[in-house]
Amino acid sequence: MSGPSDPRGHEPSAPPKPEGSTARVVVVTGLSGAGKSTALHALEDLGFFCVDNLPTSLVRPAVEACEAGGITRIGLGIDVRVGSFLAGATAALDSIRVGRDVVILFLDASDETLLRRFSETRRPHPLTTGGSGAIAMLDGVLLERERLASLRGRATIELDTTRLSTHDLRRVVIERLRPAKVDAPLMSTRFLSFGFKYGIPLDADLLFDVRFLDNPYFVPGLRELTGNDEPVREYILKNPDALEFISKTEQLLAFCMPRYANEGKSYLTVGIGCTGGRHRSVVLTNVLSDSLRRKTGLPITVVHRDVARASGSIVPSAAGEGTAGAVSTDFRRAQPAAAAPEPRPASGKSVTGGER
Repeated sequence: MSGPSDPRGHEPSAPPKPEGSTARVVVVTGLSGAGKSTALHALEDLGFFCVDNLPTSLVRPAVEACEAGGITRIGLGIDVRVGSFLAGATAALDSIRVGRDVVILFLDASDETLLRRFSETRRPHPLTTGGSGAIAMLDGVLLERERLASLRGRATIELDTTRLSTHDLRRVVIERLRPAKVDAPLMSTRFLSFGFKYGIPLDADLLFDVRFLDNPYFVPGLRELTGNDEPVREYILKNPDALEFISKTEQLLAFCMPRYANEGKSYLTVGIGCTGGRHRSVVLTNVLSDSLRRKTGLPITVVHRDVARASGSIVPSAAGEGTAGAVSTDFRRAQPAAAAPEPRPASGKSVTGGER
């Protein structure tokens, strides 16, 4: 039935969508072991809402549900794992093409490469289980190629991942499928100051030890302050060794960080540690992060893990760092008594026959 305001007898058209609101649907498909999971993860990094292993009968409802929720970048993983639903894949994709930008990304690799990847991961091919008819791994690969022929024929982009590493594939997917108004995701860098006496941070990629610098803990008037206070900062930065460390470390990180980002690393944690994590490491973390944020253009966050710990909780046990009136802990008293040494031989010789 035509709408009352349409004298030509056609269905009334939907109201025009605002510019830029057209949904983009990227369908990731291809051979098992060719890198579909990596491609979907790359799409997620670009802000796509991704659903993997989706039955084809749910493709249109899933896309419409996302659009109703304001999601305009959608990634769908469809391959032989959906079983009998695969027969309806082309019809399902045709049903969502109107009014949407639909891209079909097909990933492939040589048979030898696929067999090697399955051998490395020790996972079975999806068509060698569940009574699909494939017995050997190679039979599964050949049968999968046959079943995916119709999807391959409709592919918008085909990628051969035979010679691509995981990082290379991620980079290619981002370059080919990044929306025009979306920048490539930048590596998130975190600078973390910490105290060695409270443990090394387990998630640190790079560690720097600055305990060779003079410790403000033993300077009257500075102990209760932290590296965020100007008197401590001035005390640290008047030391030529501190300035030399900053210069050399900044040069090293300015070289490494962009290359880590280009290689595809998503997160980088740089740990800078002193004894208690309150003075030296805090100052140097602040100085280096500020400078490298300007030089590299990468997003850098700063975390001072131990700066709020009580200054007198445990005094460093290094020789020459004791001070009168400081709270200290003798860890030897907390240890079980050592066993009595074995009696030495009565002769002037040691047990091994040498002179004592």
